[in-house]
Amino acid sequence: MAKKSTKVFVLDTNVILHDSSCIFQFKENDIVIPLTVIEELDHFKRGSQVINLNARDFARTLDTMTGSALFNGGVSLGKGLGKVRIAISRGMSKEIREIFTDDTPDHRILSCAIDVQKADEKRSVILVTKDVNLRMKAKAMGLPAEDYTTDRINNVEELYSGKEIIENFDDEILQKLYLPPFEVPLDEVKKELKGEILPNKFYILRNNNRSVLAHFDPFREILRRVDKIDVYGIKSRNAEQTFALDALTNNDIPLISMTGKAGTGKTLLAIASALQSKKHYRQIYIARPVVPLSNKDIGYLPGDIEDKLAPYMQPLWDNIKVIQDQYGETDKQYQQITQLIKDDKLVIEPLSYIRGRSLQRIFFIVDEAQNLTPHEIKTIITRAGEGAKIVFTGDIYQIDHPYLDSLSNGLSYLIEHFKGQKVYAHINLLKGERSELAELASNLL
Repeated sequence: MAKKSTKVFVLDTNVILHDSSCIFQFKENDIVIPLTVIEELDHFKRGSQVINLNARDFARTLDTMTGSALFNGGVSLGKGLGKVRIAISRGMSKEIREIFTDDTPDHRILSCAIDVQKADEKRSVILVTKDVNLRMKAKAMGLPAEDYTTDRINNVEELYSGKEIIENFDDEILQKLYLPPFEVPLDEVKKELKGEILPNKFYILRNNNRSVLAHFDPFREILRRVDKIDVYGIKSRNAEQTFALDALTNNDIPLISMTGKAGTGKTLLAIASALQSKKHYRQIYIARPVVPLSNKDIGYLPGDIEDKLAPYMQPLWDNIKVIQDQYGETDKQYQQITQLIKDDKLVIEPLSYIRGRSLQRIFFIVDEAQNLTPHEIKTIITRAGEGAKIVFTGDIYQIDHPYLDSLSNGLSYLIEHFKGQKVYAHINLLKGERSELAELASNLL
């Protein structure tokens, strides 16, 4: 007899597409996979998107669990873990049909979960789905339902910002930062840095006499002054942009994330820094995930695949045009950008097209990273080769993905788990710099 303390979790298709290893994340509790989920996964087997890879990976995992036990008592997932089984149900139950007339996969999964609940009255049976509507339907039927929260951060309001402001800072130390070599050892300043001292953290240090922008270098263990710089014609307009450009042009930091609302300059700063640093890299890749608005597939758009994808890539080209327009058409920098594009040294493509490519000595910018799952973020970073630099930009409050939010998206997950690493820097951009009108709309609407 199963222990009363264990639970039974019934998984929806979207949980598996989100994380193909999800069945190993429920500790000693048992897992039930409705046969309808297997049928739905079959529709996702083909393709190069991460959800397609997850569907294939999960199918291979189940295929290793041979024997009839997978459809009866279940197969053990390993020491300290529960069992997994596939539940076969015959369509929708009568009580489901009476309330939900449409015979849909969601309703079949819900019906299966209720059948499991009736058959196992001694344990809690919980439906796990990233679909808010299905969770509400389950609760209406008296079935507990939860989101998949294994890769979810706890509090977005406490998410690492990458910087700290310290008032009334020791004037003697600030004076040292104003004089060559514009740095002080950490031991001399540690008492003044009141918060948590993390690698590559930025500081705004000030008192009544002066203020300094500074960066903690974890390799040399110094606090050094950060100055405004001109990066391919783009100049920082506020402290956070100054910090961002400093990190983006620092070859000792191979992984960077930048967050901020629309108009804060995330993508523009990243592209300008990549162009400024191009001699250190074999290629510049700029990519973004294709997440159609209103959950429409790109197939409804006219034209061939290039025509369908063009609207999603156009904002990236717009940023390059802004940088190029800092110069005249006869200027060296203007012509260099044109030549980089012709020689495929500067490439803009959907993120799914990057799969399989070598990321050695690549300056890789991933725009709109808030629309990626934690697993997708991990997949990208683990492909980084020698000499690569990866930059993720996005707004964690502006998510188009139907099953992600500010707590569960890959960008928030990255910030939460990588802070404190010497190879990583993060900066949250606060002020919009497009125009006064754009900033007002962003704040009020």
